Amino acid sequence: MGKEKDSGEKVVATNRKAYHDYHIEEKLEAGIVLKGTEVKSLREGRVNLKDSYASVDQGEMILHHCHISPYSHGNIMNPDPLRPRKLLLHRKEINKLLGQTQQKGLTLIPLRIYFSPSGRAKIEIALAKGKKQYDRREAIKEREAGREVERAMKGKR
Repeated sequence: MGKEKDSGEKVVATNRKAYHDYHIEEKLEAGIVLKGTEVKSLREGRVNLKDSYASVDQGEMILHHCHISPYSHGNIMNPDPLRPRKLLLHRKEINKLLGQTQQKGLTLIPLRIYFSPSGRAKIEIALAKGKKQYDRREAIKEREAGREVERAMKGKR
Protein backbone atom coordinates (compact mmCIF):
# COMPACT_ATOMS: atom_id res chain seq x y z
CA MET A 1 0.00 0.00 0.00
CA GLY A 2 1.81 3.19 1.10
CA LYS A 3 5.12 4.04 2.69
CA GLU A 4 5.73 6.32 5.65
CA LYS A 5 8.15 9.15 5.03
CA ASP A 6 10.06 10.78 7.86
CA SER A 7 8.09 14.02 7.30
CA GLY A 8 4.82 12.34 8.36
CA GLU A 9 3.43 12.02 4.83
CA LYS A 10 1.61 8.80 4.01
CA VAL A 11 2.26 8.03 0.34
CA VAL A 12 -0.75 6.36 -1.27
CA ALA A 13 0.39 5.92 -4.89
CA THR A 14 3.38 6.77 -7.05
CA ASN A 15 3.70 7.07 -10.81
CA ARG A 16 6.92 5.13 -11.36
CA LYS A 17 6.48 5.13 -15.13
CA ALA A 18 6.70 8.93 -15.15
CA TYR A 19 10.43 8.83 -14.38
CA HIS A 20 10.91 6.35 -17.22
CA ASP A 21 8.93 8.30 -19.83
CA TYR A 22 9.75 11.92 -18.92
CA HIS A 23 12.56 14.28 -17.93
CA ILE A 24 11.27 15.96 -14.75
CA GLU A 25 11.90 19.73 -14.86
CA GLU A 26 10.05 21.04 -11.80
CA LYS A 27 7.83 19.59 -9.05
CA LEU A 28 5.04 21.23 -7.10
CA GLU A 29 2.36 20.26 -4.60
CA ALA A 30 -1.37 20.75 -5.11
CA GLY A 31 -4.52 19.91 -3.22
CA ILE A 32 -7.06 17.67 -4.87
CA VAL A 33 -10.86 18.04 -4.73
CA LEU A 34 -12.49 14.70 -3.91
CA LYS A 35 -16.13 13.65 -3.50
CA GLY A 36 -17.67 11.45 -0.84
CA THR A 37 -16.07 8.04 -0.56
CA GLU A 38 -13.06 8.84 -2.77
CA VAL A 39 -11.02 9.77 0.32
CA LYS A 40 -11.75 6.40 1.93
CA SER A 41 -10.81 4.67 -1.30
CA LEU A 42 -7.53 6.65 -1.36
CA ARG A 43 -6.77 5.58 2.21
CA GLU A 44 -7.16 1.96 1.05
CA GLY A 45 -4.60 2.72 -1.69
CA ARG A 46 -7.00 2.02 -4.54
CA VAL A 47 -5.71 4.60 -7.01
CA ASN A 48 -3.87 4.33 -10.33
CA LEU A 49 -1.84 7.25 -11.73
CA LYS A 50 -0.73 5.48 -14.91
CA ASP A 51 -1.55 7.47 -18.07
CA SER A 52 -2.92 10.39 -16.05
CA TYR A 53 -2.06 14.02 -16.74
CA ALA A 54 -3.10 17.53 -15.71
CA SER A 55 -4.18 20.44 -17.86
CA VAL A 56 -5.46 23.98 -17.47
CA ASP A 57 -9.11 24.32 -18.52
CA GLN A 58 -10.87 27.69 -18.18
CA GLY A 59 -8.36 28.94 -15.61
CA GLU A 60 -8.54 25.82 -13.42
CA MET A 61 -6.06 22.96 -13.09
CA ILE A 62 -7.79 19.63 -13.87
CA LEU A 63 -6.44 16.08 -13.35
CA HIS A 64 -7.49 13.66 -16.11
CA HIS A 65 -7.47 9.83 -16.30
CA CYS A 66 -6.63 9.27 -12.63
CA HIS A 67 -8.49 6.10 -11.65
CA ILE A 68 -9.76 6.05 -8.05
CA SER A 69 -11.66 2.79 -7.58
CA PRO A 70 -15.10 2.95 -5.95
CA TYR A 71 -15.04 2.45 -2.18
CA SER A 72 -15.72 -1.17 -1.28
CA HIS A 73 -18.34 -0.31 1.38
CA GLY A 74 -19.87 2.56 -0.62
CA ASN A 75 -23.34 2.68 -2.11
CA ILE A 76 -24.64 3.30 -5.62
CA MET A 77 -23.85 7.00 -5.30
CA ASN A 78 -20.09 6.41 -5.74
CA PRO A 79 -18.59 8.94 -8.20
CA ASP A 80 -17.20 7.87 -11.58
CA PRO A 81 -13.68 6.40 -11.09
CA LEU A 82 -12.20 8.28 -14.08
CA ARG A 83 -13.92 11.65 -13.61
CA PRO A 84 -11.80 14.80 -14.06
CA ARG A 85 -10.74 16.17 -10.67
CA LYS A 86 -9.95 19.79 -9.86
CA LEU A 87 -6.51 20.56 -8.43
CA LEU A 88 -6.05 23.40 -5.96
CA LEU A 89 -3.28 25.84 -6.84
CA HIS A 90 -2.77 29.59 -6.55
CA ARG A 91 -3.70 31.67 -9.59
CA LYS A 92 -0.06 32.73 -10.16
CA GLU A 93 1.07 29.10 -10.18
CA ILE A 94 -1.64 28.12 -12.66
CA ASN A 95 -0.76 31.01 -14.99
CA LYS A 96 2.96 30.16 -14.80
CA LEU A 97 2.30 26.48 -15.59
CA LEU A 98 -0.06 27.39 -18.42
CA GLY A 99 2.63 29.58 -20.01
CA GLN A 100 5.30 26.91 -19.71
CA THR A 101 3.14 24.14 -21.16
CA GLN A 102 2.11 26.28 -24.14
CA GLN A 103 5.52 27.78 -24.98
CA LYS A 104 8.04 25.06 -24.15
CA GLY A 105 5.94 22.01 -25.02
CA LEU A 106 6.06 20.63 -21.50
CA THR A 107 3.47 18.33 -19.92
CA LEU A 108 1.97 18.24 -16.43
CA ILE A 109 2.03 14.74 -14.95
CA PRO A 110 1.25 13.50 -11.43
CA LEU A 111 4.13 11.83 -9.60
CA ARG A 112 2.46 10.72 -6.37
CA ILE A 113 -0.63 11.09 -4.21
CA TYR A 114 -0.17 11.27 -0.46
CA PHE A 115 -1.80 12.43 2.75
CA SER A 116 -0.13 15.38 4.47
CA PRO A 117 0.55 15.24 8.23
CA SER A 118 -2.67 17.22 8.71
CA GLY A 119 -4.62 14.46 6.91
CA ARG A 120 -5.34 16.28 3.64
CA ALA A 121 -4.99 14.51 0.29
CA LYS A 122 -2.23 16.11 -1.79
CA ILE A 123 -0.83 15.40 -5.22
CA GLU A 124 2.69 16.10 -6.43
CA ILE A 125 2.65 17.18 -10.05
CA ALA A 126 5.67 17.72 -12.26
CA LEU A 127 6.42 19.84 -15.25
CA ALA A 128 8.01 17.29 -17.56
CA LYS A 129 9.36 16.87 -21.06
CA GLY A 130 8.82 13.57 -22.86
CA LYS A 131 11.83 11.33 -23.46
CA LYS A 132 12.65 9.98 -26.87
CA GLN A 133 13.14 6.23 -27.35
CA TYR A 134 16.94 6.55 -27.43
CA ASP A 135 16.87 8.49 -24.12
CA ARG A 136 15.00 5.60 -22.50
CA ARG A 137 17.47 3.05 -23.85
CA GLU A 138 20.37 5.15 -22.56
CA ALA A 139 18.83 5.32 -19.07
CA ILE A 140 18.40 1.52 -19.04
CA LYS A 141 22.04 1.03 -20.10
CA GLU A 142 23.25 3.33 -17.31
CA ARG A 143 21.13 1.49 -14.74
CA GLU A 144 22.46 -1.90 -15.90
CA ALA A 145 26.06 -0.64 -15.78
CA GLY A 146 25.50 0.58 -12.22
CA ARG A 147 24.15 -2.81 -11.21
CA GLU A 148 27.16 -4.58 -12.76
CA VAL A 149 29.52 -2.33 -10.77
CA GLU A 150 27.58 -3.08 -7.57
CA ARG A 151 27.76 -6.84 -8.24
CA ALA A 152 31.50 -6.64 -8.89
CA MET A 153 32.09 -4.65 -5.69
CA LYS A 154 29.92 -7.03 -3.69
CA GLY A 155 31.78 -10.07 -5.07
CA LYS A 156 35.18 -8.65 -4.05
CA ARG A 157 34.18 -8.16 -0.39
